[in-house]
Amino acid sequence: MTLRVDVVVLTMGDRPEQEALAQKTLLAQTGIKVRVCVVGNGCTPQVVPSGALTVALPENIGIPGGRNAGADALRAAGDPADYVFFLDNDACLPRPDVLVRLVAAAEEHPEAAYVQPRLTGPDDATAPRRWVPRLRVGDPGRPGTITTMTEGVVLVRRRVFDEVGGWESSLFLYHEGLDLAYRCWSAGYTGWYAADIRMHHPVTSPARHRQFHRLAARNRISVAYRNLPAPLIPLYLTAWTVITLARAARGGGLRESLRGMYEGWTTRHAQTRRPMGWRTVARLTAAGRPPVI
Repeated sequence: MTLRVDVVVLTMGDRPEQEALAQKTLLAQTGIKVRVCVVGNGCTPQVVPSGALTVALPENIGIPGGRNAGADALRAAGDPADYVFFLDNDACLPRPDVLVRLVAAAEEHPEAAYVQPRLTGPDDATAPRRWVPRLRVGDPGRPGTITTMTEGVVLVRRRVFDEVGGWESSLFLYHEGLDLAYRCWSAGYTGWYAADIRMHHPVTSPARHRQFHRLAARNRISVAYRNLPAPLIPLYLTAWTVITLARAARGGGLRESLRGMYEGWTTRHAQTRRPMGWRTVARLTAAGRPPVI
């Protein structure tokens, strides 16, 4: 039986050379049939592989919303693959067996709703702390169960993705991976970090985006309100308020962080609350990341 993966690539049309390289490494994958959908978030995609689906969104609806549009288009095209891979348009697959190995890892761990490769810079070594999807980041080469994800290079089981409702589009940008991971865990699944499977990405700072501090602070509150049991929300938000303010005082963005906190708190009731059960809290804690950190 031929292995198949559906792939969503999101673009704003602003990095054609990087997109071309990302797609070249994607199409070079062997041992697996790849169906691609390129989503233009507020643009018409210009760099498109032969035979790929395209979606041209009239406006930028945010990263999670754009990814959902691609996943929806692949489903509507019929016969969706068992797995959907979300690929940043500046990320590269350094070997032709990346996807087939990710699928193999998913098959080896049927309890995992998603499989995360190890993300490094183009030098195959540099890995910022935020790219390691667990708390203990001293050895980024150690595989294991994870409770969050690096959103731009992740393989997700299609049936679980549909079951939990896909990405949360209201978040627009930042922390949508934590939100999706929490919902997968709430549905009884886990995540797996396949640290022996590498992918490359330019090493950049999220703070290069002007809205980073505001949206990151806002979305922390939104994710907590959406997913956590009521008694844990103040604990989670207290911890992250201290962390956010300390980081902002040291690295800048204090005013925008405070603005984001205010926005998140005053608009929290617009979010749909589906709090995880205490059994899920216990499972997350046993996996090394209690949902108050």
